[in-house]
Amino acid sequence: LITPQKPIWMSGYASRDHAAEATRTELWAKAMALEDARGHRALLITLDLVGVSRDVTLPIRRALAKDHGLGMADILINCSHTHTGPVVGENLRTMFVLDASHSQAILDYTEWLIDEVITLGIQAVEALRPASLQYGHAHATFATNRRQNPESLVPAWRASGRLKGPVDHEVPVLSIRDLERALIAVVFGYACHATVLNDYQWSGDYPGYAQSALERRFEGVQAMFWAGAGADINPLPRRSVELAEGYGEELGMAVASTLKGVMSEVSPTLKTQYTEIDLRFDSLPSPSELQKEADSDDPYAAARARKWLKVLDQGGRLPTTYPYPVGMWHLGDHLQWLSMGGEVVVDYALKFKKQATQSLWVAGYSHDVMGYIPSRRVWNEGGYEGGGSMVYYGQPTRWSNAVEKEISEVVESWLKP
Repeated sequence: LITPQKPIWMSGYASRDHAAEATRTELWAKAMALEDARGHRALLITLDLVGVSRDVTLPIRRALAKDHGLGMADILINCSHTHTGPVVGENLRTMFVLDASHSQAILDYTEWLIDEVITLGIQAVEALRPASLQYGHAHATFATNRRQNPESLVPAWRASGRLKGPVDHEVPVLSIRDLERALIAVVFGYACHATVLNDYQWSGDYPGYAQSALERRFEGVQAMFWAGAGADINPLPRRSVELAEGYGEELGMAVASTLKGVMSEVSPTLKTQYTEIDLRFDSLPSPSELQKEADSDDPYAAARARKWLKVLDQGGRLPTTYPYPVGMWHLGDHLQWLSMGGEVVVDYALKFKKQATQSLWVAGYSHDVMGYIPSRRVWNEGGYEGGGSMVYYGQPTRWSNAVEKEISEVVESWLKP
């Protein structure tokens, strides 16, 4: 359980003007360890948070590496991207200009969270027992391309079949069963923002409701949600508890139907890969441009500029690249699970799945959520996902126009049979 026990600032929306008021649903960290027939171990950690950055994930990874020999490739940390969770560490910090007391509360919570997740991971590894894995795919249709469909028109456009833009409505499902074939856990994903709710009550949004629906339906089973490549995808319409519950129920029912059907067995072999790509930034701002931003009336641009001016004042430099994380788990002989850092637009999932020679799942919001990851198409179009959002992540500028090329070169080499 990772619901803050004190009122701290909520993440996801810059417009909030005070800390959380209450709890609608609890926030959870969950873990599942895998070990194949050769003793190779991997660990999945899912968090009901908008995102976590390297300042949170690296201490967790290092501790688990020290205690259980899990390498960088063996740990997948994914966030549901709920926008009704707390600010954590440095993630999206230039979105929030906070006083010392609020900042200290976030620091205290972050330190506590890191310790809790490390303990959770250790417990998962120590709880290993014989099991079998199966995989399948469900379908849910509430995810809507937010760049190409005006929110107010979505109900009418959906009814008349006029919705535009790429989406990924596939729901990957992984079941874990004991030797008697009883269900132990279910892991499922969906490529859609968790932004139904935007108030001041803690909640897991629709992913939280989906997990709860499955855990009610299958008593004693742990349900784990991971967020896919849904950076430009919203659950529409939205902004009511009833809709959040409804989308969660729709997703949960889709997963439950898959669990009751015929699923493909995963052979007991595990291969893991991980690398960090030196992802290039676009042209960097000059010191005078940063000073102009720092003096501007835009509080977010000013906060970002002050951050980098401080680096320059201390003799540092603006970075020209960022260590962008990507990982791949090969589960058995027929399933690959790609995990990508940042808020990844849906183009990547559709492209890589088309190129794959076996079943491929694509997770975003993994390892380090440092900004939006646009495709070349979205980069060219611009807008929030194309580069405007980088100010809230405190990055010095947008990515270069080679962002898709640089990522694809690595991923495509892993997809080759």
